[in-house]
Amino acid sequence: MAEVLPHGILEICVVMGASHEKLKEICQAIPKDGIRSHSYLSPEIRSVHVPPFVSKEDSRFGNSDQSFTRISRRRSFKKKKELKYTNPAATNANVDHIETQSEEFSIPSNIDLQGLPQLCFPGELQIETEAKEDRYHFLVFTDVFGTRTYGVAVQFYRLIEEGNSFQHGQTNWNVHNQRMSTLYAPFSVCVISKFPYYTALKDCLSSLMVHAKTCQELDFDHNVRQFAAKLALVPSPPSGTLHLVFNLNPLLIVLPSREDPNYPMADLDIHLPLLCFKPKCILQILTCILMEQRIVFLSADWALLTLVAECFILYLHPLQWQHTYVPILSKEMMDFLMAPTAFLMGCHIDYFKEVKSEIEGLILVNIDEGTITFSNLAATEPDIPEMPSQAAECFAQRIESLQLHYDLELSHLGSSTDISNLRMRRRNWQQNLNLTIQELFLVLVVNMFRDVSDYLNYEYRVFNSEEFLKTRTVSDQPFYKKVLETYIFHSFLKARLSRKMDAFSHMELRICPESNRVKMRDNPRRPTMEQMVMRREYHFDHLVTKRFAASMPNLPVDIWQDFSAEHLSIRKNKSEHAMKKSTKSVRTLKLPEFRSPLNYSSVIAWYTDFINLLSKAINTTGQECSSLLARYYYLRGLAYLMQEKYLEALSDFQNLYKTDLDIFPKELVKKVIGVLPPDQQSQAGRKPELKRLISIMLEKEQNVTASDEHVKKFELPKTHMHQEDFLKRIQESGIVKDVGTILRLFDALTIGHLKQIDPETFRDFYNFWKESEAEAHEVNLPLEVIEYLDKNESVFKLSSAVKTNYGVGKIAMTQKRLFLLKEGRPGYVEISKFRDIMEVQNVSVMFFPLRIPALKIKTALKEPFVGNLKTERDLWQLIVKEMWAGRTMADKHKDPQYIQEALTNVLLMDAVVGCTQSRAIYAASKLAYFDQMRNLVVPKTTLETLKHKINPSADQTSPQAVNALLYAPGNPNYPEEGANANPKLWCALSEGKVVLMDAASWCIQQHCIQVGNSKLNCMLGVDSSQLWIGSQDSCIYIINTCSMSCNKQLTEHCIDVTDMVLEDQGSNLSQKCVYSCSLDGSVICWDVSTLQIKTNFQLSNCYRLTAIKLHNCMLWCCVGDALLEVKKTGQVFRTLMLENPNGSRIFFSCFLVLPGKNQLVTGCADKGEVCFWDMENLSKPWQKIQLQDCSSINCMIFVKNQVWIGSKGLDKANGKIYVIDADKYYVEKELVAHVDMVRALCAAENKYVLSGAGREDGKVAIWKVE
Repeated sequence: MAEVLPHGILEICVVMGASHEKLKEICQAIPKDGIRSHSYLSPEIRSVHVPPFVSKEDSRFGNSDQSFTRISRRRSFKKKKELKYTNPAATNANVDHIETQSEEFSIPSNIDLQGLPQLCFPGELQIETEAKEDRYHFLVFTDVFGTRTYGVAVQFYRLIEEGNSFQHGQTNWNVHNQRMSTLYAPFSVCVISKFPYYTALKDCLSSLMVHAKTCQELDFDHNVRQFAAKLALVPSPPSGTLHLVFNLNPLLIVLPSREDPNYPMADLDIHLPLLCFKPKCILQILTCILMEQRIVFLSADWALLTLVAECFILYLHPLQWQHTYVPILSKEMMDFLMAPTAFLMGCHIDYFKEVKSEIEGLILVNIDEGTITFSNLAATEPDIPEMPSQAAECFAQRIESLQLHYDLELSHLGSSTDISNLRMRRRNWQQNLNLTIQELFLVLVVNMFRDVSDYLNYEYRVFNSEEFLKTRTVSDQPFYKKVLETYIFHSFLKARLSRKMDAFSHMELRICPESNRVKMRDNPRRPTMEQMVMRREYHFDHLVTKRFAASMPNLPVDIWQDFSAEHLSIRKNKSEHAMKKSTKSVRTLKLPEFRSPLNYSSVIAWYTDFINLLSKAINTTGQECSSLLARYYYLRGLAYLMQEKYLEALSDFQNLYKTDLDIFPKELVKKVIGVLPPDQQSQAGRKPELKRLISIMLEKEQNVTASDEHVKKFELPKTHMHQEDFLKRIQESGIVKDVGTILRLFDALTIGHLKQIDPETFRDFYNFWKESEAEAHEVNLPLEVIEYLDKNESVFKLSSAVKTNYGVGKIAMTQKRLFLLKEGRPGYVEISKFRDIMEVQNVSVMFFPLRIPALKIKTALKEPFVGNLKTERDLWQLIVKEMWAGRTMADKHKDPQYIQEALTNVLLMDAVVGCTQSRAIYAASKLAYFDQMRNLVVPKTTLETLKHKINPSADQTSPQAVNALLYAPGNPNYPEEGANANPKLWCALSEGKVVLMDAASWCIQQHCIQVGNSKLNCMLGVDSSQLWIGSQDSCIYIINTCSMSCNKQLTEHCIDVTDMVLEDQGSNLSQKCVYSCSLDGSVICWDVSTLQIKTNFQLSNCYRLTAIKLHNCMLWCCVGDALLEVKKTGQVFRTLMLENPNGSRIFFSCFLVLPGKNQLVTGCADKGEVCFWDMENLSKPWQKIQLQDCSSINCMIFVKNQVWIGSKGLDKANGKIYVIDADKYYVEKELVAHVDMVRALCAAENKYVLSGAGREDGKVAIWKVE
């Protein structure tokens, strides 16, 4: 079972120095030759210390007095080599009779013991006549899988005493020389860890040196072993705000955690490069790293080599260096620089001239002088382009405000008399500075790559690099051309296509202006008027050369120009500030004092002390500090594992589901479950929470499928395509996502052919589409014209120069209007806004002796427009009629997406005509979708009640069913909270997707928060920071509305969670509880503050519990064919049933409790019947209402004395809403809401009702409540 035990921070501790024989030889030769001839030595390994240092077997065989055993029991380690080891327990008395024993032990697979001495003594190793100051440096080891291990080494000098050699504390020779000089031999201790604790391990070695350098020879190895054994006990803290502290006399060692899980650990001073290099030089180095050059750092200080290299790697997070990484090269390793592939290495500055003159193509970074040079035998510098200008300028401005000198922080403070306080003050300053610098560089990375998501096809994992490059500025294109081909960027793309919510994603959301939120969903494929003006203000090098970018789902339009965000928002958006990063207070936990000597019993006692300490902390920490509680549970679980108390450990890990699932050690728990002895397995089966945990882990292991992480580039097809293949190709190309539109395009391109498309036709269509994009981008309107257009309008099509009754010029089309761009002297003449058009006709204009085809557009505001479009007339007629119809439909249905869809259709028409030889106009007419729906009538009542429609599935290839809705009011009194102060709309879509929309602007604020992969049945807002979601997979997911992450789960239900209700007895969480129910009739009452079960019960003979309500301290439960009034103890108090005339029971789908009226309202699952019941008499309903054209009732809510009912209709308009007057009991309104059934309803501040539809529609409608 030892293979499941967690590791401490120590992997291995190695002592190195000159060999025993060499030191003996020097001592004997000094009287003859002096010291110089023997001063240079070869380092060797003198002792190796690998955990575990104690074992239960030692105590059984009476070896408790021995401080440790080095016999390895870790299966994860592989034996590397055998070393001779002499038993340190032997005394000097029998030294002559000691037999050298050979012991096999294993070390970490990525540590090369043979090469380690060279890295710990990268310079010369020589005897000195006087002691030198201790020197520390840092190492990084990388295995073949890219996993890194970190080391800290200290070089120190010890006096070579006459007659003694430093070899495991034993006397190895006896040389007596009265003229013996005072000599000091160099040694090194290297501590290696899986974690980059550079500062902490340096402090540990500093504490060791206090004792090791002054102790007797016999005690040195014992001290090192004790030191290593202590470090092996110390666990690594999980990410969060809990740091560990332990005592290694004379220093208190702080083991920091990753305070923000989105950032890597930074236990070093990451401002060091900012002190060594100017900002411009830093950007050049980052550019070289991004372009995967052969980079060499040089310095006279070995420590700086690793620290500076590590800082640059941290600066580019979440982009990761994928190639060879050796920050320190010893003299014997200098040939590594001959490697032809990309690498990042470091060497001593003494080799600068040799490296520069003898090796070609290296980027040489001189840390000491803060310069970059190139080694090139051909005397030509490599082509390293500059970083994108706007990102670089923003970085340069921000970096100037940093305070990098700690002494300036001390100027107003008194002198500290406590070294611990002084160290803590310095550490806190450094941690704050590190976070600031990490954020600064993250903003730089986001500014470089923030537009990448606009060119991704998530479903097919395609990145359209060609179109991305076209949208970069001329001066920035060389940078992106090189970076886009690197492994670093490829790995970054994998994370984007997997929708990974990492540091980049969170920062992108934080710094993205509210006005650009739509652009993150719908790619802006034409330069707007605002952008055209900005282009004129930039220098030529900064001119934007954007081409028409590859469309992802639908074309963007200025949907808020005609549908004002302020007008549409339920609450006015009062804040324009970006989201602010919350600051978290850091807590520390001091570990128990280490016991001496460290034998098996003392180690077990130490873990017992640790467990008691954590148990006390858990008992005194409230659930409101759930994040801190999670860290305590995690650490206690590790301690229990070290004591082989597996069930206790699993219980603590199971508690992470309710405190912070982000730190759940999934792989470790799987290993523990796999090695549980039979008796403990049976004990776990008798504990419901452990039984559930084990079943979840085993189920997840069975359901694991290899995720697709490849990234594809779009390629034109080479074979004929049927409809399904064509759909996939078009979606991959990024031209359009919508399935219905693609099928219409397929019909248009196959007119007169078999129902398949040949590669040539596809190529011609694709090329014409791209050429049209490029041509449209080249439109550069004069300022005299731009001032007449809205700032977010874009020109999507221009005609040839034509004669019109308004003058000679080109007809221009935006998403909002038609206008004439006059020839000669620039001028603007508006033809018409699309909503003002009354008629579009094909006419002929007589021009003797010709009849010229012309287009006539009638409006109500001015004389008809007539343009002699000649051969372009028929296409322009289709285009104008489709845009006119799209605008009409958008106005009727209050849905601006219709304008986007119409715009997509007309651009596809243009491309079809451009690539089709015969019957081109007829083919293009197949795409005139809205023109064919022009006469679709919207009932007057629906038109008057409907306020707006939004599409939470906007970034999906097809609509997603809206299964649940929840409106959150927001905090308008706190505008400093930025976007978080706005009201929110939570939408639960298919397959575990949750989309968050800002109800002030109706932009998608969070595209997809994934909570499982099953249908989500219900949502409940417990308070402003918690959202509970019940899933078909039997889990309740708890979303933190501040971090927008799901890090808690309640897993006690065994089947679909169908409904939840909140019992609120006060403002504090401790006064709230939630009742949840599952399909099998199980009801659980949860304490919101602790997430513990207060009570639970099972309804007997219940197989379909679909809804619960709370009224007068009683629970009302809908169990299909009945409603049950149940006491909180589970006892059924009353039953409500309803029968059909034939005697069969009617099934209820939903119900309401009307508290003020003491009434129940029930809806039938298989017919459109609503019943009102008096709660005093449940024998029969006293009012029935039959809903016309209704086949089933799905949901209902009560708003302002009205019962709103969502249903499935009988006709094509499947989704209907019926509004019933709760006083007069009649249908007040019948609303044609959606083309699919209404699945969800929610109220917004008693002013509006929001309805969500099934997957055929996938939209949310907002209705006014009167």
